[in-house]
Amino acid sequence: MKKVLSPVCRAFWHPVVEGLENIPADGPAIIASNHLSALDSAFIALASDRRVTFLAKSEYFNTPGLRGLAGKLFVAATGQISVDRNNQRKAGAALRAGVHALGQGELLGIFPEGTRSPDGRLYRGRSGVTRLAMATGAPVIPVGLVGTFQVLPLDRRLPRSGRVYLRFGTPLRFPIMPEEGAGAAQREATDQIMKAIQELSGQCQADMYADRFKASLGLAGQRATSD
Repeated sequence: MKKVLSPVCRAFWHPVVEGLENIPADGPAIIASNHLSALDSAFIALASDRRVTFLAKSEYFNTPGLRGLAGKLFVAATGQISVDRNNQRKAGAALRAGVHALGQGELLGIFPEGTRSPDGRLYRGRSGVTRLAMATGAPVIPVGLVGTFQVLPLDRRLPRSGRVYLRFGTPLRFPIMPEEGAGAAQREATDQIMKAIQELSGQCQADMYADRFKASLGLAGQRATSD
């Protein structure tokens, strides 16, 4: 898949990649990135020398039509973990699957915002990324994507050409601690991760969750609220 997509990616978006040396050559690690476009996971996967397993929204696994088929092919080829964001129990199972993947020494990708930015701003991070880090001791590599919002914003179906930047930052490490009673520490660590992402991406920050902001706007019905 990489051999097919890499030339296309270079031809249309001329990606500039910085900081790849921050990804360890082996062993568990978490890539935590801002989320601006449906192409973000593909850009990260193509940039990394290691295979990246992403926590992917369940809609990629069951959306009908050509869009659904493309999503299914991508997740099947890259071994993604399905996350049902509307089901607390299933979301917990996805986090446990993420812990297992890290226990196997895998490189795990996650978008802490939980959904794509509707307007290019960086929204508040969910604590799942920190829960994974504190459960396993895996380092968190912040990533700032620049230009992917212009290439494929939320309201556009087909991508434009343009320049894309991927900036991999210095790994962040957090102490292993039990889940119970760790809420304040998880929130503080998540905010630290989001600050590192913002410094790499240069985005304006919004002190709210992206999914709640989308819901408040009622963006284009299902398309806006399910992405």
